[in-house]
Amino acid sequence: MTLSLTVDEPAWRRHVEMNLDSLGESLIPVVKGNGYGLGRRHLTERVAATSPVIAVGTVYETVDVVDLAQRVLVLTPTLDDHLDALATSKVTLTVGSVAQVQHLVDARWHGEVAVKVASSMLRHGLAVDDVADSLRLGDLDVVAFAIHPPLAGDAADHLAEIERLSARLPGAAEVHVSHVPVEAFLHLAATHPDRGWKLRLGTALWHGDKSTMHLQADVLDIRPVTAGTTVGYRQFAVPSDGHLAIIGAGSAHGVVPLPDGLSPFHFARQRLPLIEGPHMHVSMAFVTAGDPCPAVGDLVDVQRPLISVTPDRVVWMS
Repeated sequence: MTLSLTVDEPAWRRHVEMNLDSLGESLIPVVKGNGYGLGRRHLTERVAATSPVIAVGTVYETVDVVDLAQRVLVLTPTLDDHLDALATSKVTLTVGSVAQVQHLVDARWHGEVAVKVASSMLRHGLAVDDVADSLRLGDLDVVAFAIHPPLAGDAADHLAEIERLSARLPGAAEVHVSHVPVEAFLHLAATHPDRGWKLRLGTALWHGDKSTMHLQADVLDIRPVTAGTTVGYRQFAVPSDGHLAIIGAGSAHGVVPLPDGLSPFHFARQRLPLIEGPHMHVSMAFVTAGDPCPAVGDLVDVQRPLISVTPDRVVWMS
């Protein structure tokens, strides 16, 4: 049973290198979570030599990349009690509240710190007018501020929010931004040369050209069934004569129904309805009699965002 991600490596590499060339040291590649379906360590290996900073999601993800990266930026604030286990000389932690600032002070963190500034997302972040007072709580080595606009809105909206907030920040530390197209970021940096600017890219860097990637799962078995036969864990009745397609991908891979409840599996450009929700490593789909039916060993297409799946293998096609 296998969930496979196939990547057109030359095309994928061209897209990544175009961004590396355009942004140079202003780029912070983000390899957080599942490494965008490609693996944190693999992505770090691709850019460590040319990128001074690489970003991960949590302190627990640093272990996969800290030996490869020049410096690791942890994007999610932490209240972990074991910060002494981190490589202080190579790790930058993020804070976004007074409690998080106090935690680093209490933990005697002597490494670099990035300060998250509250945007209209209202997720992590200190209110911009409270930043200076909050940082007086401890003698932290603040090297950057971070502004993270929401996905809603366009580039002009995001730039306006970034410019409004950055103009009120104390000191001269650089500003890290997200959700800004490369062209807009370069304009921002050129328009405001008084600060250093860096662009954090994840999805746009690794998945910018989705045609380079293909997610598929293999068909483990095909079983003929008649209308009314009860099947699966919950013993649902099949709606008509047809075949059960037993597919080698399930919830353990991050393969689940789409938000509207539809099946993520396709064969011959037709959706394969699920008999019941995917379970661990296997899913059961139904093919109505007369519709195109895969054979054992065939591959079916899987419609899932790569940030939420864990392929069994990634196949790089040259």
